Amino acid sequence: MADRRSTGLVYSTELGRTCPDCREALGRCRCHASQAVVGDGNVRVSRETKGRGGKCVTVIAGLPLGTNDLGTLAAALKKRCGTGGTAKDGLITIQGDHRDMLVTHLQSLGYRAKPSGG
Repeated sequence: MADRRSTGLVYSTELGRTCPDCREALGRCRCHASQAVVGDGNVRVSRETKGRGGKCVTVIAGLPLGTNDLGTLAAALKKRCGTGGTAKDGLITIQGDHRDMLVTHLQSLGYRAKPSGG
């Protein structure tokens, strides 16, 4: 494979999404790891089942955190809910319907969290 730095590579089947500056996989990118996702300041906590075989998950979007901090918060929230989940692409996904508990907890941490969806 040619040197990734010399090409305008944005996506690779080997690496997935890549950083436009350092050309590393987004999970290994050091130049954007501390940058926060910019949003409107509201953290939205929603419940989704679409595309998951009918299983319910709680999705948290709009957190003004970088990749490393997002993973740390996700680990704390998963532990609080006693369930699994993941943090990627600026979203935290927690297995199960924990919307009310997560909104309350995020508000106690100082975020402007609100339930989203039906």
